[in-house]
Amino acid sequence: MDVYPDFGATSGAGLQAVLGALLTIVLVVAVLMILVSAIAWAVASSHGSHTGVAKAKAGLFVGIAAAALAGAGVAWLNFLIRVGSNL
Repeated sequence: MDVYPDFGATSGAGLQAVLGALLTIVLVVAVLMILVSAIAWAVASSHGSHTGVAKAKAGLFVGIAAAALAGAGVAWLNFLIRVGSNL
């Protein structure tokens, strides 16, 4: 069995379904954070606010890192499930 993001799995059908739903929520929040931070960076840059640009840039990098870690979490969970089923 593989773990994949799933919006309808919050009914508690099993651990894999709940983990998939949580990873979906993390990915959606990370993408929204990336969009908001990119817009804030553009607005702050156009108004000449250097501190706003720095904070928006940090938010953008944190959002990218969160999305990357959530994607890596899917691969890690699938690996652990395959290893666990072979034991």
